Amino acid sequence: MNVPLLDLRQQYNSLKTELDAALINVAQTQMLVLGPEVDKLECTLAEYCDARHAIGVSSGTDALLMALMALDISAGDEVILPTYSFFATAGVVARLGAVSVFVDSEPVTLNIDPVKIREAITPRTKAIIPVHLYGQAAAMDEIMAIADEHGIPVIEDAAQAIGTQFPDGRKVGSVGLMGCFSFYPTKNLGAFGDAGLMTTNDDALAVKLRQIRNHGMEPRYYHRLIGGNFRIDAIQAAVLNVKFPHLESWHAARRRNAELYTQFFKSAGLAEKEGVVKFDAKNKVLLPQAVFKSSGATNYHIYNQYVIRVEKRDELRKFLSDNSIGAEIYYPVPFHRQECFAYLQPNDSDFPVANFAAATSLALPIYPELTREQIEFVVEKIGDFLG
Repeated sequence: MNVPLLDLRQQYNSLKTELDAALINVAQTQMLVLGPEVDKLECTLAEYCDARHAIGVSSGTDALLMALMALDISAGDEVILPTYSFFATAGVVARLGAVSVFVDSEPVTLNIDPVKIREAITPRTKAIIPVHLYGQAAAMDEIMAIADEHGIPVIEDAAQAIGTQFPDGRKVGSVGLMGCFSFYPTKNLGAFGDAGLMTTNDDALAVKLRQIRNHGMEPRYYHRLIGGNFRIDAIQAAVLNVKFPHLESWHAARRRNAELYTQFFKSAGLAEKEGVVKFDAKNKVLLPQAVFKSSGATNYHIYNQYVIRVEKRDELRKFLSDNSIGAEIYYPVPFHRQECFAYLQPNDSDFPVANFAAATSLALPIYPELTREQIEFVVEKIGDFLG
């Protein structure tokens, strides 16, 4: 049986008629940059994300960069962020000459640890960037309390988490000063290339972000500030407008698939319960659990990735590949171990959770069209490997 990590062709084929028509309409109207498709997308996603403003941009990376630019982050400023995330979270800080201050993750969700945030704050701290990793919300109540105490703005990296809710119904991207989203094709809501979104409830900040998106220009050819070419293409907005009505059903399918994985892992005797953080005889596979660190409340997880932790991870990945099962490592090298950040001289022993995650984490197929039989096959093969 073949089980790819992701098969976007199935999604395309199910929406082919609508998607093709949307692409042809953009070609016929020649409204190629911004325009009515982008306006529609921004209105739709502002409402969906519970934000006053949504600004379509060129990528999730550019959204993060724009957020820092809007805060006038510059050389010598410090930005606190998790060491365990996709590179863009730290890369945008370095591009502005600012200093990334890496902190460790908490052991259940692998999201940034609020306790470590508090310990890392200095008079030079100008922003905090929590990441809602794998589609699971970070502990925003604790993070916002710390940030408000010190007067530090919070930028939510929600690149993997559009639609993720807190137990009280709030959406990620609506809690901090700004939210940054990615529509890279592998995301739950994916474009036909690079695209992103920013959210904010601050009216003045929304105006500034729209200026930054278009070279700082307002009106045309008049530049009050320096921005960049961060505009979203209309063709990407058109694709997203077709896909958006299906997003909640895709979320539900991913949660269903996650529940099946959990059921099969337990039935196979490979895991006793979710949220375990150490290997033992009853937990050869550590399962993800959508919980808040402080309250333990059930989280509305969208499972952009379904990430287990297992010993001999690299060997297991090869074994799965040999059996026609796709798997990926997110992320093998934390920021504090990246060669490009060696100048920061981080202490490796300060990040035990991230180091453990980097050595043991493995993402399994979780896309909506996955079948029960495929999921059962994946678990069966993992059981064969672990013995």
